[in-house]
Amino acid sequence: MDDTCIEFDNVLAGYGDFMILNNLSFKARRGKITLLLGPNGAGKSTVLKTLFGLLKVRQGRIRLDGQDITGAGAKELLVQHGVAFVPQGRNLFGQLTVWENLELGGITLGMKTTHARIPEVLELFPRVKERLHSRASALSGGEQKQLEVGRALLLRPKVILIDEPSIGLSPLVVADVFRLLRRLADEGTTVLMVEQNVKSALKMADEAIALESGRLVLQKPAGDLLSDPNIERLFLGGAHAGAAQPA
Repeated sequence: MDDTCIEFDNVLAGYGDFMILNNLSFKARRGKITLLLGPNGAGKSTVLKTLFGLLKVRQGRIRLDGQDITGAGAKELLVQHGVAFVPQGRNLFGQLTVWENLELGGITLGMKTTHARIPEVLELFPRVKERLHSRASALSGGEQKQLEVGRALLLRPKVILIDEPSIGLSPLVVADVFRLLRRLADEGTTVLMVEQNVKSALKMADEAIALESGRLVLQKPAGDLLSDPNIERLFLGGAHAGAAQPA
């Protein structure tokens, strides 16, 4: 049985006339954590935005569990296909409380369902649970990131796209976020992630994909890449030099 969840097939996408993804093709397996690597400008975040319908596909196809979702908008992907996106930076309503931010995260579910699910999400984030009636802006950076992830989990997504979850967080909080992502994947959620903390991310990921100039230059098990003496070069660029072996 094919365990492919996400498939990019010769995808061309970018901003205006400037293309970031150049005939990009790759597959990510269901229930696994796939880590996107590459230098700045390689197209990592653009992959997530294109998959989530925030950027238009100019050419090629995107499939989710074998279904063509090319051109689908963010709302359709979220509600009908179970795809959640946790973007880089802080994306909360700072003047609203933790509870109110969670309510807004589940607005497509209806309040009855949202209120039933909030307690189970809060069990995953004890620190956030303690701050339930605090304004989101008063939370620490780590608590805010956990709230963002929790808000996405309200929808019980089949796929989570997460961009640079460790930015601005302490090592202990980063470890907590990584453990949560590992747990979600082990329970069947597909995770596609961009992360600057490469070595730590590789330790908990299943597969790694290296991009350069919007093209796939390497795909292999994360453990294999972690032991590669050229890991820094692969991350910073030049991954094609004697290493291009796409899966």
